[in-house]
Amino acid sequence: MRTAVIGIGQSKQAKKREVTIGALVRESVDAALADAGLDHGDIDAIVLSKTPDLFDGVMNPELYLADAMGARGLPVTRVFTGGSVGGHAAIYGAHLVQAGLARRVLVVAYSKESEGDFTWALSRGLPFSANLGAGAGGHFAPVIREYIRRSGAPEHIGWQVAVNHRLNATRNPYAHIQRPDITVEEVRDSRMLWDPIRYLESCPSSDGSCAVVIAGEDDAEGNPQPPAWIHGMAWRTETGHFAGRDEVNPEAGRQCAAEAYRQAGITDPAGEIDTAELYIPYSWYEPMWLENIGLAEIGAGWKMVDSGRTAFGGDLPINPSGGVLSGNPTGATGLLRFAEAALQVRGTAGAHQVPEAKLAIGHAMGGASQFHALWVVGSARPRQ
Repeated sequence: MRTAVIGIGQSKQAKKREVTIGALVRESVDAALADAGLDHGDIDAIVLSKTPDLFDGVMNPELYLADAMGARGLPVTRVFTGGSVGGHAAIYGAHLVQAGLARRVLVVAYSKESEGDFTWALSRGLPFSANLGAGAGGHFAPVIREYIRRSGAPEHIGWQVAVNHRLNATRNPYAHIQRPDITVEEVRDSRMLWDPIRYLESCPSSDGSCAVVIAGEDDAEGNPQPPAWIHGMAWRTETGHFAGRDEVNPEAGRQCAAEAYRQAGITDPAGEIDTAELYIPYSWYEPMWLENIGLAEIGAGWKMVDSGRTAFGGDLPINPSGGVLSGNPTGATGLLRFAEAALQVRGTAGAHQVPEAKLAIGHAMGGASQFHALWVVGSARPRQ
């Protein structure tokens, strides 16, 4: 069955939103339903995307947020796969429609990180594990160094990605970070956090939420906004740490993208995709993910950045919304990438709309880059 995104909503992202978690979630839910021209009674099932409970200190949020999501009398499923969870939740929601278990599914995602402590949650001393206290960047920095060694990329690539994404965010009123005057020199001179990751090459910690409504083709037409048709979608997972694992170019990521492209009938991703929203928490992951999902040749992702091709005015704009570097409510970040891709192919992305975007990628990753999710959405109805 063909499926489509028919409603999209998101909240303003910020370092701290002075609202309850329920109110934060309700912002996006109400916006998504209004965008689809629906009310709560038109929804058949709800999927909730959420990071580990320790990240914001709320246990069983699928119960706590039932009222905020309008879940009275509806089945609610919580999905969790790490930072990629929003992408997995969207695909799970689409699977419910494809399986004939629901006509319209509301997918909801949030994080209120101002009420939690990620470093503590990630570093707690569980039995048989080290108490690291390093934060996420402490894990990803050695992987970035290995990418630089393999590819021979010059050090300014990470600085340029940070500038591109932060300038993109100035066109997005929902983005957390707004730095219209940012420069490469400012990024270069910001303090080193984990070599080679500098402060301004890192994602923030944000409060925010997102929601989308997914429906089958019988319910995809006749809504206030045009549908964003799902042409292909896949998720793949591999063990986080094992001997010989390639964390620079994870096998699960390659397989995930290949399957989504196969479903979509895409044979030349770089030539056929108009824009992509990629999960880039540290700026060096732009060239790495370009290579991993087949938008660039191995070792050449950084050259696409250097040439300007991935900037807003380039031929393959990456993260026109500002991406993860400009707003990172982790439980919602993956769904935001998927939702922003859908906005692009609907032509409703506002000031950060990529002209003539007909085919777009939404991408999410989580954990130690072992969880991967990706969908291809388009403005045209896909072939069966």
